[in-house]
Amino acid sequence: MTGVESPSLRFANAVRVLGVEARRHGLCMPAFRSPPRLEGVARSLRRRADGGATVAVVVRGRPWPAVLADMVEGIVVSNGLHGAEASRARARLWSAVGDGEMAAA
Repeated sequence: MTGVESPSLRFANAVRVLGVEARRHGLCMPAFRSPPRLEGVARSLRRRADGGATVAVVVRGRPWPAVLADMVEGIVVSNGLHGAEASRARARLWSAVGDGEMAAA
């Protein structure tokens, strides 16, 4: 990675990497979009009638680790994970994205 990558491409790559890891461990992968429709929030989660969820995250103008944290937490929350199960899922997801230093695909 040259260090100059569009935030949109970086976001799309993170969604792909997190999706592979989530599904590998039997988690449902929410849809992701940016930015949230709600004004003034960094992350929102909308549950769908079909049981799925959409996580919306502000990408532009934010530190990349904060964006990844919102994405990881969106997966955890949308899957209804709590306690030790949530902690294990967070650790696996963070490991997949290299603790915030995910390289371009």
